[in-house]
This record gives sequence, structure tokens and C-alpha cells, in this order.
Amino acid sequence: MIKQKNFADILEDTKTKNKKLYEICQILESQDSEISVQEVRSKVKNILDAMKAAVKSGLKSKEKSQSGMCGDDCAKLLEMYKKGQSLFSELHKNVLTYSLATIEQNARMGKIAACPTAGSCGIVPSAIIAVAQELNADEEKEINALITAGLIGKIVSNKLALAGAVAGCQSECGVAAAMAAAAVTELYDGTNEQILESAALTLKNIMGLVCDPVAGLVEVPCVKRNAFLGIYALTGAELALAGIKSVIPIDEVVDAMKQVGEMMSPRLKESSEAGLATTPTGLKITEDLSQKWQEENSK
Repeated sequence: MIKQKNFADILEDTKTKNKKLYEICQILESQDSEISVQEVRSKVKNILDAMKAAVKSGLKSKEKSQSGMCGDDCAKLLEMYKKGQSLFSELHKNVLTYSLATIEQNARMGKIAACPTAGSCGIVPSAIIAVAQELNADEEKEINALITAGLIGKIVSNKLALAGAVAGCQSECGVAAAMAAAAVTELYDGTNEQILESAALTLKNIMGLVCDPVAGLVEVPCVKRNAFLGIYALTGAELALAGIKSVIPIDEVVDAMKQVGEMMSPRLKESSEAGLATTPTGLKITEDLSQKWQEENSK
């Protein structure tokens, strides 16, 4: 039976069995679900297809969310890019637009793949899809990358619930960024060690990120945060592929993140009782939306 308690065990398994991380993960899932490895990969393909569909739909839409706080940011970026204006490469532009397209679909109540959560749904898809296009990678490599991302989320979740209400946004967008970094490193044929280093580097540098949604909605700052952390994931992969290592091993990084989450005030963990949610503008938005919805419900 393959061990799966922590990253050190998983890495040891890859060495003794001479396999990549995604191969270990799909074997684990096959054993846990009592289905074949091919069936596991077929399920992952369905998730990948849903991610691509969300990106495609999101890129075409300017529809605002019910609150009116978001929905057209992706369209604004695309309009700027049409004019030939950008600080970024094509890869970085695609990561930005794909991440916004996906998370804005979530805000519109469209179909997305929660990866690992709905509030962080744009980070992993944007990285995998954009990098795969950049490399002209086939679907099998995309599936390998998504399985790799899933392994990162699975092992982290053994120690820490992936929910802003438990440990702040470090456990949602932060973990998503680590998953995306690992996936990108796999797409670039990084070693197992480099994959885990990319996740460790990403996680430790997003530690302490709070969850302070304005009006309790997964919109502000969530939507733009997906775009920022999509780019952030590329940084983690870039550093790891260059041979840069995290001084603190990934299992210890996760332990530290859990500790930080436990020490974080409940007011900063998805309660909308502090941070951006209680700024003058945040409170005004909350008041206006509450009044708007009360009027609509009274009709």
C-alpha cells in the first residue's frame, strides 16, 4: 500500500517505485476509489474539460455579478490587449485573462471546477491551460499536471481544511497557487523534488493571507486575487525549475501555515468582520446591497 500521510512519504514512494508524483497520485486515487487508473484519468479529463469550458465562456462574457461589483474585468484586459498594450508576455496575459474569466463565471453563478475551492477556482485552470498552450502540450500532459495539482491539495488537506473560515485565504487561494505552481513545474518536466519545491516556495510566501470578503460575497477581493496568484504560481515554478529550494521543507511549511491559521483572528477568516470588509467603502457597499436585496424581496 502506498503511503500518503505527508509529502516526505510521497517523495520516498516516487524514489522506491521510480515514478512521477502524478503516477503515485493516480494509483492512490485508484486504490481509494476502487476504480482503474484509466478511469481516474477519465474523471480528471472531465474536470479539465469543465475548466476549459469555464474559461471559454468567461472570455466571451461581460455580464456583471448580481452585486454589480465584478464581471467585466476580464473584458477590460482583453480590450487593452487588442490595442497592443501590455507589460506582460503572451503567457502571462493568458494566465491573467483565464483566471479572471473563470472566477467571474463563478461570481455569475456559472459552472466552474472548485479547485480547491470556488473562491480560488481561477488559479489552477489558468496556469495549466495557458502554459499547456505555450508549450503546445497534449491533453495527456495537461491531465498529468492537474493530477499533480490535486496531489498537492490532497496532502495539504490532510493537515489543514482548505477553507477561508478555517485558516484564511492562505488555505484557499494560497493552496491553489501552490497547486498551480506544481502543475506548471510538471508541464515543464520538472523533477519530483522541483515540483514540491515550487509548492513550498509558493505556500510560504503567501502565508498569513486573510479572508475578508466585502459584503460576505466571493467577489472583493477574491476575483482580482485569483489573477494575482495565477501569476504568483508561475514565479514559484520558475524559481524551482532554476534549482532554487525552499529552506523550510514543504511539510514544515504546511505545519507553519496551519499554526498561523489557528492564531489568526476569527474576524479575518471569512466572517467579513475586519479587513477590507470593514473599510468605509466596504461597509457602504454592504449597506447598499442589503437595502437593494430587501427592496427586491419585498416586491
